Amino acid sequence: MAKRINFRQGLGSLLFWSIISAAFIGPGTVTTASKAGAAFGLDLLWALTFSIIATILLQEAAARITIASGKSLGELIAEKYGAERIRWVKMALFLAVAFGCAAYQAGNLLGAVSGLLLVLPKGKAIMLLVIGLLASALLWQGKYRSIANLLGIVVALMGIMFLIVAINSDAGILEIAGSALVPSWNPDASLLIIGLIGTTIVPYNLFLASGISQGQDIREMRLGLTLAIVIGGLISMGILIAGMQVEGTFSFERLAEALSGSLGEWASYFFAFGLFAAGLTSSITAPLAAAVTARSLFGQKDKKWLPRSRNFRLVWGTVILIGLLFSLTNIQPIPAIIAAQAINGVLLPIVAIFLILTVNDKGLLPKEFLNKSWINLLMLLVLLVCCFLGINNVLKALQRVGVWADLAANTAYLIVSGLTVLVVLLVGFQIVRLRRS
Repeated sequence: MAKRINFRQGLGSLLFWSIISAAFIGPGTVTTASKAGAAFGLDLLWALTFSIIATILLQEAAARITIASGKSLGELIAEKYGAERIRWVKMALFLAVAFGCAAYQAGNLLGAVSGLLLVLPKGKAIMLLVIGLLASALLWQGKYRSIANLLGIVVALMGIMFLIVAINSDAGILEIAGSALVPSWNPDASLLIIGLIGTTIVPYNLFLASGISQGQDIREMRLGLTLAIVIGGLISMGILIAGMQVEGTFSFERLAEALSGSLGEWASYFFAFGLFAAGLTSSITAPLAAAVTARSLFGQKDKKWLPRSRNFRLVWGTVILIGLLFSLTNIQPIPAIIAAQAINGVLLPIVAIFLILTVNDKGLLPKEFLNKSWINLLMLLVLLVCCFLGINNVLKALQRVGVWADLAANTAYLIVSGLTVLVVLLVGFQIVRLRRS
């Protein structure tokens, strides 16, 4: 009989795994969720429900493989694809994750500055440079954890503020529950839908969950991870519902006004500081995640990839630099942040495929830690939805630049659906092959 987890163990596990929920509640979540609420009301709430379930499934698998093998997801992928003839697989995966981190970084910097600009309306370029240099200095010294934890508390309090506003909104419980459980499809909202998914199931968080789970008890991990993700998801839902109170064209200023109208003038100042804190914390996390991913894929035990090594610093430094270069242009923060979440939503299926195959590979994991059949079915369903949305948005992007611009809507959906089913079937066949080998 399995030993029961007591309250102290459960609370300790929840606090430990809260790093995952803190990592996805950043400027991207605030922007994408509140914009979704402002533009479509409760219609997109189901996308967050799907994201919460999918995040639990994928993050649990990422943590489980490390508990089972003592190796991170990156190490196992490196072990599986270490041969010279297939080494390009590791490079392609790293470039996909690094590209996503760089996209996030631009949104993180713009989000942090947007918070400051609500209070100090001038000096955007200087603020961006200062935040970029501050993130670089903290990563260089390796003294970022205490600051990130402190700012994470501020972000959590901001999330509670959004939940209070959501509870006091005009939306009824039955209406909220119906929108959260019953999907509705609006072609005009596809970018926001994949943005909501991309800002919750953060691809680099899968490597983070795998990296920190070594030595954990699997039962405690599952309890703490599930509770942390559910709490983070509820906060995201609160942000979406609070966004419904924004009147007219969505902006951070109007969102601050809506919060002030519900809670008092202090709320707008707290929101400004919370948005800045979320941006700064994420500006440290995203480049660090890219460097950690590179280390796990290319040299977990190699001195050339130690946290203070040139290679490690070069990766996170490049991500910060790319984020700064994009954020210093005249692009508007809200579209840029939403686009960053959508980019990561498109990249998510790539990382998910590697994770699903790894957690079904008898050559890498003991039999008792492999996926159960029903978990595989759920994961393939998650992959199906993510692939459909990702391929659909890639096709739309191509059409915007003139490629297949005259393609009929019905034909486009047939192409997207066909490619999606093909990808999922190929992954399914590979799972069967791995389980029988």
